[in-house]
Amino acid sequence: MSKLYIVPTPIGNLEDMTFRAIKVLKEADLILAEDTRTSGKLMKHFEITTHMHSHHMHNEHKTVENVVKRLEAGETIALISDAGTPAISDPGFLLTRACVENNIDVECLPGATAFVPALVNSGLPNDKFVFEGFLPDKKGRQTRFLLLAEETRTIVFYVSPHKLIKTLGDFVKYFGENRPVSVSRELSKLHEQTVRGTATEVFAHFEAHAPKGEIVVVVGGKSGK
Repeated sequence: MSKLYIVPTPIGNLEDMTFRAIKVLKEADLILAEDTRTSGKLMKHFEITTHMHSHHMHNEHKTVENVVKRLEAGETIALISDAGTPAISDPGFLLTRACVENNIDVECLPGATAFVPALVNSGLPNDKFVFEGFLPDKKGRQTRFLLLAEETRTIVFYVSPHKLIKTLGDFVKYFGENRPVSVSRELSKLHEQTVRGTATEVFAHFEAHAPKGEIVVVVGGKSGK
């Protein structure tokens, strides 16, 4: 029976790969990878020889129809991203939606996702939270901040290292100097680090220490006081 498997891959430490993920990738007829060169290293490490095709944000609109046809023909296909769980700020939603619309079975394996350890590490309330992913660069950025400034739940962002200083400055401007902020970078890797403090304190830290690596930022919600 054909099925699309959504398969999380490690965000840094290869030991976070699950036995089940390896089994699914070895047994699939095809692996769709965000970057076949990046994923090739993972495949080699776990001795996975399944054929890979490229499936990323620049071609997914064109490739979805063909993938659906292959699934309808009876193939089993696995989708992976460069790191973490596909469709979480990565390609995957369009294909998943197309499969659901065409009554093709979809199964997402549990596994690595960067924002979960960052949220738990932050020490901020995590019983209710908002996942924002990447903020708009220009158009709509101010509008988004004005809306989020009133959010009472903890907010989670993905931020590129070269945009972190600007983003922390925006937190100070729109959320206030004393809003609690936690920045986690290089999660599960050798130089993993989490910096916590007020928006002003964290901004000052990264002004003095240039940020590197993959970054997740967690911000406390607006206080009801």
